[in-house]
Amino acid sequence: MLSGLLKFTLGFFLAIAVLIGSGVATALYFINRTAIPPAKPIFANDSPAVKAQAPKATETGASNPSATSGAAIKSSPSSTSTPSPTESPKAVQSSKPLPPGTYRGRVSWAEGLSLRAEPNQEAQRIGGVGFNQKIIILEESEDKTWQKIRVEASEQEGWVKAGNTEKVDEQQPEKPQQ
Repeated sequence: MLSGLLKFTLGFFLAIAVLIGSGVATALYFINRTAIPPAKPIFANDSPAVKAQAPKATETGASNPSATSGAAIKSSPSSTSTPSPTESPKAVQSSKPLPPGTYRGRVSWAEGLSLRAEPNQEAQRIGGVGFNQKIIILEESEDKTWQKIRVEASEQEGWVKAGNTEKVDEQQPEKPQQ
């Protein structure tokens, strides 16, 4: 009788231990599944191939004529005549020689960019650069993920994520303005 009671007690505690162990293992499994970060999203500026499929300049250009087509037609001749006096100071700026290895560009990210003190995401934000704003790319980080730029309007320098700017030829400033 004592051995039967001992067997029953040990069996009962063993069953409770198995139930608790399986419950904890199941809970840990589901907790760990929710702790896995999702896959990194791919944005248009991450890959040049994706960027070529979704041009942003066409979208903004298409939205302007649909709003006021008459005003856009009237504005375009005056805006083409207006930029030529405005371009002469720019031509003076472009005649100013750039340091070796630098080139002119513009911000291609529609929301603008944060200007940072150092080439990393946690660095202090020292300013911002708006969409289509003209910049001078001074250098790139060793891993090519950051670019040091100078804002042409304010002469402010800082670091931005690479891939959010594009090189501008000296003869192309008219196209983004239209």
